[in-house]
Amino acid sequence: MAESHGGGCCPPMDLMRSEPMHLVQVIVPMESAHLTVSYLGDLGLVQFKDLNSDKSPFQRTYAAQIKRCGEMARKIRFFKEQMSKAGVTPKETIDKEIDIDLDDVEVKLGELEAELVEINANNDKLQRSYNELVEYKLVLEKAGEFFASAHRNANAQRSEIETEQVDEDLLEAPLLQEEKSVDTTKQVKLGFLTGLVPREKSMVFERILFRATRGNIFIRQSVIEESVVDPNSGEKAEKNVFVVFYSGERAKSKILKICEAFGANRYPFSEDLGKQAQMMTEVSGRLSELKTTIGAGLDHRNILLETIGDKFEQWNFKVRKEKAIYHTLNMLSLDVTKKCLVGEGWSPVFAATEVQDALQRAAVDSNSQVGSIFQVLRTKEMPPTFFRTNKFTTAFQEIVDAYGVAKYQEANPSVFTIVTFPFLFAVMFGDWGHGICLLLATMYLILREKKLSSQKLGDIMEMAFGGRYVIFMMSLFSIYTGLIYNEFFSIPYPLFASSAYECRDVSCSEATTIGLIKTRDTYPFGVDPVWHGTRSELPFLNSLKMKMSILIGVAQMNLGIIMSFFNAKFFKSAVNVWFQFVPQMIFLNCLFGYLSVLIIIKWCTGSQADLYHVMIYMFLSPMDDLGENQLFPNQKIVQLTFLFLALVSVPWMLLPKPFILKKQHEARHQGLSYAHLDETDESLQVETNGGGHGHEEFEFSEIFVHQLIHTIEFVLGAVSNTASYLRLWALSLAHSELSSVFYEKVLLMAWGFNNVFILIIGILVFIFATVGVLLVMETLSAFLHALRLHWVEYQNKFYEGDGYKFAPFTFTLDGNEDE
Repeated sequence: MAESHGGGCCPPMDLMRSEPMHLVQVIVPMESAHLTVSYLGDLGLVQFKDLNSDKSPFQRTYAAQIKRCGEMARKIRFFKEQMSKAGVTPKETIDKEIDIDLDDVEVKLGELEAELVEINANNDKLQRSYNELVEYKLVLEKAGEFFASAHRNANAQRSEIETEQVDEDLLEAPLLQEEKSVDTTKQVKLGFLTGLVPREKSMVFERILFRATRGNIFIRQSVIEESVVDPNSGEKAEKNVFVVFYSGERAKSKILKICEAFGANRYPFSEDLGKQAQMMTEVSGRLSELKTTIGAGLDHRNILLETIGDKFEQWNFKVRKEKAIYHTLNMLSLDVTKKCLVGEGWSPVFAATEVQDALQRAAVDSNSQVGSIFQVLRTKEMPPTFFRTNKFTTAFQEIVDAYGVAKYQEANPSVFTIVTFPFLFAVMFGDWGHGICLLLATMYLILREKKLSSQKLGDIMEMAFGGRYVIFMMSLFSIYTGLIYNEFFSIPYPLFASSAYECRDVSCSEATTIGLIKTRDTYPFGVDPVWHGTRSELPFLNSLKMKMSILIGVAQMNLGIIMSFFNAKFFKSAVNVWFQFVPQMIFLNCLFGYLSVLIIIKWCTGSQADLYHVMIYMFLSPMDDLGENQLFPNQKIVQLTFLFLALVSVPWMLLPKPFILKKQHEARHQGLSYAHLDETDESLQVETNGGGHGHEEFEFSEIFVHQLIHTIEFVLGAVSNTASYLRLWALSLAHSELSSVFYEKVLLMAWGFNNVFILIIGILVFIFATVGVLLVMETLSAFLHALRLHWVEYQNKFYEGDGYKFAPFTFTLDGNEDE
């Protein structure tokens, strides 16, 4: 939920009910329409209605202006992308007092885009040439090594052959010479191609070449150790230099096609060693020149991007603002004279003066000869819901809104959620050591909120920062309940006084409460530390926390029903008071309210009565005597009375309300089929504004079925919801036992080895287990269970949540420039 919109003099913030809203109509002259919408956007207190919903975006008045702003937004996104790639950070401060002309911005953006596109094109061309020359240089080096090696081998073989020919017999020499001359005439000149091929394709490339030429090739490959930038894709890739020898033009044609298919880049190469050296010198020189040229181009590009960065946020805000203004102007309709724009929208009642002041300022500043008209319309439409919140209450309001936005003027659950949500969390999480850890982490977020709010955080950190005040309240309540449970990382401390009990003998440290004697006054606050470590600890704490969960649950459900009373009273619905609130209070409290009273009486009197037996046989055998389970005089009569009232309350909820609603509907619309002639215009106006809601058909069967479902849901829910609050006991027990296990089985066990190394390991395991399991997983688990108790068990007693948020036209919230 956004924080409070607008400024100026506002009435005190009321979080219980949403702000009173009214539907306003504004008639604005065309010459001041743009400035009027701009001022209203700065105010942020009007939610405009789309009066042109039947028109497509291209048929609206300001479609051309929106297209123009969209084109400028595209250029700004292009600049942002280029600055991000170059590592240039735009200047974040925006001077909103300086009003720049949109035409000047459009011209400037066009010039800068053309210049930047030209620089990028030249840089890409130079970079491509540079990458090609780098590959060419590698081909010259690797292929040159191969040809040099081949020349050395050929010279060695030629020397060996000449030596053998000198030693041969003179009679055979003429014949051999004739034979040699014949072979020389039959020799065929081999052609060759050189280039680079991606390393992952090199084996397939060689195999395809061999098959396509039927083995009439000779190929050599050399691995390049470092990755090279491919000239075509601009990405780094691992490649091999290849040399393919072939015979004939047909084989050459096949090899060229295969090279193209495999993305192999070919480069010219000469057999002559002198030409190779000359080409290597030329390539090295051109590489040096290109490197210098590319560096100068990048420097010029960075200077241009820094110039753009100085004005980027200002241009971006201006374009987004103009686009938002024209989108809003397209929601206004032209009057019949086509000289004025008519707009309708929702606005808080307290903002009427501010809206009128904005209209008047816009008329004066735009030199309009005609002022704007402001008037309030009567309507039967449901207004939007607007709660003014601050940084503390925003997170709690968002917790409620995640379930459903409150209906207009409906009682807001977040008023009590601010206290009940962290309290129920703390009941499950109670440990004042863990609470202090949460408090320290939250204080870091709160003390550095100004700095952190301007930084880009991760998703989890963003959620934690947004709910920092919720976690702050959760940590405070966890410290409070931890002091009640007397647990500090599962260790009890006699903080407020010494224990009220002492051991009767030496062996009572492992005994039940029979071995303890009360020697002092009762421990003043929370659980007596002597309970921890005894065999009766778990039964005692289980009984305590289970009964406490029922008391808390019944209290919160009663609060929900009482909230429904305030809703009914606010909306002046006597039917809901007498036939919903009253029977629900009777049913819930005659059963589970009575159980809560029995729990308190048992605590106060120390009775050994079995409350399970009392509640079960209250239904199964209400006439039987209670015997030893009786807690107070005349308990049987009281139980029979409560049981009778609970049974009566069910038809009380179900039957009267549908019939009363039907009678009210008939009385409301009796005689409305005819109207006086002089009221025709008003009747038409009411019907137009109200959309015909006053004459809708009353479906008695639908109302009765709805009431039947509501009654069954409440009766069954009273049982299931009360049982659901036992999760407070279960999660509190789980948290306490896990904390105890980590302390006893990890920390104390490591301490018992009398070894420093084992002790350090034990401490590290204890810290990581405490943080990972108890401070992260258990926190999340308790948070989700507290969320469920509020959404289901508490809010379903009164909260409809079928409204919609007030979404005013404003420039202060972050928009999406891509729209």
